[in-house]
Amino acid sequence: MYSESELVAIARRENNSKRNYLVINRFQGKHIPVAPSKALKMFYELGGLVKKAYAEERLLIIGFAETATAIGAALAVCTDSLYMQTTRENVEGATYLYFTESHSHATEQKLVRESLESVLDKIDRIVFAEDEITTGNTILKIVNIIKEEFHVTLPFSTVSILNSMDKEAETIYKEQNISCHYLLKTNHDIYPLLAKRCKTDGTYVELIKDLEGEEWNANIFAELEADGYQNARCITKGTDYQNACEKFWQQVKTEFFRTCSKTEQNSEIPVSINIEEHDEISNSEKDRRILVLGTEEFMYPALYAAARIEEMGYHVKFHATTRSPITVSDSYAYPLHEKFELRSLYDKDRVTYIYELDKYDKVFIITDAKKGQTEGISSLVNALKSRRNTNISIIRWCRA
Repeated sequence: MYSESELVAIARRENNSKRNYLVINRFQGKHIPVAPSKALKMFYELGGLVKKAYAEERLLIIGFAETATAIGAALAVCTDSLYMQTTRENVEGATYLYFTESHSHATEQKLVRESLESVLDKIDRIVFAEDEITTGNTILKIVNIIKEEFHVTLPFSTVSILNSMDKEAETIYKEQNISCHYLLKTNHDIYPLLAKRCKTDGTYVELIKDLEGEEWNANIFAELEADGYQNARCITKGTDYQNACEKFWQQVKTEFFRTCSKTEQNSEIPVSINIEEHDEISNSEKDRRILVLGTEEFMYPALYAAARIEEMGYHVKFHATTRSPITVSDSYAYPLHEKFELRSLYDKDRVTYIYELDKYDKVFIITDAKKGQTEGISSLVNALKSRRNTNISIIRWCRA
C-alpha cells in the first residue's frame, strides 16, 4: 500500500475562497508527469478492492471528470464492468443530469441521462470513482438526483485513492447505505495552512499565441486521425473500451515508429526497427525520452498508449492538460514549479493549463477534441516548442 508522503503533495488553488488547497497525487498523471506504469499500478490496486468487494455483482462504474476519468476507466477494465464518466463537455443529442461541486473552480458536472437510464435494469450497484473524497457532498448530490429521477433502490458505493471524510460525513454515508473503499485515509486539517504558506514565485507563462510568421511543418508537428472511437461520456463496457484502446494503440504505434526516430534538427535518420518485434530496438533508441499528453477529461486512452510505449523499454512520462488554476512556486518541496496558460482544445474561449513541461525526444498529444479549435492546438504546441520540443504529433481519436 501507499503512504501519505509517497502520494500526497499540497498545492495552493488560485482565486478560490471556498477551498484554498488542492491535493496533488504524485502518481495519478494529471498535473505531474509520471511513468504510466506507476499510475496504472495504483489504479489496478484500487480496482482489486472493488473486485474483491463485489465479485458477484454487475457494476456500473462512474468516473468523475476531469481528474478521475482514467481511474474510473481502469476500474471498469479491472472488474469488467460497465463504465461512463461525468463530463463538462457537450455530447451531441444527449440530455443530462446536472449537479455541482461546490469547492471547484468549474462547478457544473453532467451525466448523460439516456446512457444511465439504459443500464439501470442491467446492474446491481453503482460505484463512483474519484481521486479523493473529502466531504462526500458531491457524490451525495448525484446519488439523490439519481434516486429522485429514476426511483431506483440500487445500492451505491464510492472508491477513491484518498479518503479524508470526517466522522460526521462517514455517519451520513452509513445512514445512506453507501460503502466506501480507498487506498489511503488522510486528514485535511493542516492542508489549508500549508497552502496559505505557499510562495507564489514559480514560473508563469501567459497565454501563448501563434508564433508570428512561423508555420508548423510535418517534422515538428504531424497530425493523425485514428478510427474506432468510443466516447466514455456514454455507456461502454470495460473490456470493450480496453479493446478499442488497444486498436487505437496499434494506430498510434505506426505514428510512433514513423516519427520518433528523428534528430533534433528534424532530418530523417536510418530506422532499423521491427514494429512487430520491438525487443530488437537498440539500447540507444530506448534511451529516448517520450512524453504522452492527454487533454482535460480525455486521459485513459492516452495513458494506455503511454503504457504500451513504456512496455517497449522507452523512458515515458504521462500527464494531461487541465482546467485547474493552481499556484506554482520555486520551492523544491512544492509539487508544481511552472505553469503554462493555454486555450482549450475543446473551446477556444476556455482557459486551461499545463504544468511541469520539459524537453523530450518525442511528444504525443492524444485528444478527442475535434478539428477546428486551432487556438488550443496552437497554444499547446507553442508551449512545448518553448521548452525545445521539436518532434510533436497530435493524434485525434473522435467522431468527425
